[in-house]
Amino acid sequence: MSLAQDSPTTGVDEETAQTAINTIRGLSMDAVQKANSGHPGLPLGMAPVAYVLYARIMNHDPSDPAWPDRDRFVLSAGHGSMLLYSVLHLSGYDLPLDEIKRFRQWESLAPGHPEFDRERQTPGVETTTGPLGAGFSTAVGMAMAEKFLRERFGSEVMDHHTYVICSDGDMMEGVSSEAASLAGHLGLGRLVYVYDDNHITIDGRTDLAFTGEDVEARFRAYGWDVSHVDDANNVDAVEAAIVAGREETERPTLIRVRSVIGWPAPNKGDTKDAHGSPLGEDEIRLTKEILGLDPDVQFAVPDVARGAFEGARERGAAAHAAWKSRMADWRNANPNGATEWEEAWSGDSLKKVAATLPSFAGEELATRAASGKVMEGFEDAVPTMMGGAADLVGSTKTKFPNGGDFSPGHAGRNIHFGIREHTMGSAVNGLALHGGIASPYGSTFLVFSDYMRPAIRLSAIMGLPVVWVFTHDSIGVGEDGPTHQPVEHYAALRAIPGLTVIRPGDGDETAQAWRVAIESETPVCLLLTRQGLPPIEHDVPASETVPKGAYLVSEPDGDAQVTLVGTGSEVQLASGARDLLAEDGIGARVVSMPSWELFNSQDDSYRESVFPAGVPVVSVEAGVAQGWQQFAGSSVSIERFGASAPAEEVFQKLGITAEAVAETAKNAIQEGQ
Repeated sequence: MSLAQDSPTTGVDEETAQTAINTIRGLSMDAVQKANSGHPGLPLGMAPVAYVLYARIMNHDPSDPAWPDRDRFVLSAGHGSMLLYSVLHLSGYDLPLDEIKRFRQWESLAPGHPEFDRERQTPGVETTTGPLGAGFSTAVGMAMAEKFLRERFGSEVMDHHTYVICSDGDMMEGVSSEAASLAGHLGLGRLVYVYDDNHITIDGRTDLAFTGEDVEARFRAYGWDVSHVDDANNVDAVEAAIVAGREETERPTLIRVRSVIGWPAPNKGDTKDAHGSPLGEDEIRLTKEILGLDPDVQFAVPDVARGAFEGARERGAAAHAAWKSRMADWRNANPNGATEWEEAWSGDSLKKVAATLPSFAGEELATRAASGKVMEGFEDAVPTMMGGAADLVGSTKTKFPNGGDFSPGHAGRNIHFGIREHTMGSAVNGLALHGGIASPYGSTFLVFSDYMRPAIRLSAIMGLPVVWVFTHDSIGVGEDGPTHQPVEHYAALRAIPGLTVIRPGDGDETAQAWRVAIESETPVCLLLTRQGLPPIEHDVPASETVPKGAYLVSEPDGDAQVTLVGTGSEVQLASGARDLLAEDGIGARVVSMPSWELFNSQDDSYRESVFPAGVPVVSVEAGVAQGWQQFAGSSVSIERFGASAPAEEVFQKLGITAEAVAETAKNAIQEGQ
């Protein structure tokens, strides 16, 4: 085992460095054992890498973990979370030892996997890494944000790196391959991944499912800078490799570090037993004895271990102070840029969007087309808003005409993610987490939201202000057939807690849906049509109705016998059914309901005004009826997959018609009597 001599950057001697590294190991073993749950193997094997990153490489300031130009760190191998919590504690972040002792317990700041939580944030944790591959791909979005902001505002105020520890599991997940391909294409320097190559997963050795693949060659083919370190305990070699990666500005870097999971546990090290369960008291005792730690003391943190990070704290504070000084000079020299910068980080630019929204009065058009015009209108109001499509920008209409493309040579606002929906989702989350990017967005066909679901779910868990734009939102896709016609997707997205789903019914509703999305502090999905829709005839402007989630479009002259509620393209069917019912002397109310979540957030009196007691409710939506039971007693829906045929014929054959709504309404009235 080779350890570094005195570091030129920290002045820490070999013995002190070793004590710090072993303290990380001891804390990790003890926390997992006390919780009787967790993954001790990665923290034991990769403690030297974490020490090098936090003590010798990264510019970070524990006294202000969120300063904009800090280096970012992502533990993509989030199962090894105690590695991160241990090094954060030793580095001086506000993560008390008592919280580590409550590892994996209710409301602990040391949860089972790293979690980003705006209300109860663990200082120093940049993202919820979630399932393997999510952290890997989210970090690509962070690096994209840094590149965009550095190019727009200058290296005086934006000039940092993103570091990642990833695992064998990350290498197997498909989303990591997508992300690596995109990062290589874009030439994202300042992005350094340390690959913990320990040859162990939960089921056993990686050769059970991961052989015949040269990971280094694969990443070179992606366009990455690739190196390796043969022993994770060789701190000199680890530091040299990371420093070299830090200096690479034209390509992302992968450093394959060979480690031994659970090192130096004598019986469970280098086995699957060190991966997903505590080592056990006897094995911990033996391991501590090998490491020179007192086996009778739990959660020991000697002063010398904290002292090993003192140089890093001083270096981070100095870097932070230097940034503030540069920032002050830059503000004085660039007052307009400074205003834009402040608005980007505060979100104030988003408040300007409302004044830019167009009116589509009397205009029949697809809501995706309306959405494109809305984006053109607010382009200049939000100059740091960026995003793109998964090879479908011509279909989703999500492009800023004057924004330029994000390419290897220019960090423009329009991102061509390629056919990489999963990575698009994670990268958009990374853009939001980095900060300085106003309401980043990703777009594709609604049916492909299945590929993005993990990223969408993580955006909701973290409460990120991102916008998911999904077009081709129903069987209105027509000839493309059932593989491209979403029917269960409305329900699937609405099932995600913390996600607002909006399905506008015409151009004006679309404009206001964008306003809601941009002003929201949590993620919003916009579901937009391919086919043209007539305007919804209504006296109250959409700016007052859409934010409430549902509103009364029309009511009969006399008593209402039924309420017909639709979303998106089906609002017109509800109106058509109203006219048919009127011919039979039946009074029907029509409600447009673009968003369940927005409606459910209204007070009782408003909700009762939309759906008055005693009046039967019939819903119509070109998807499964799941969930409509909370609003409607009867539903006109699709409880099967679609079909390949012209859109009008598919609607007719599947019974999504005004006639079907009218007939269902009559039955509902009879049953109500």
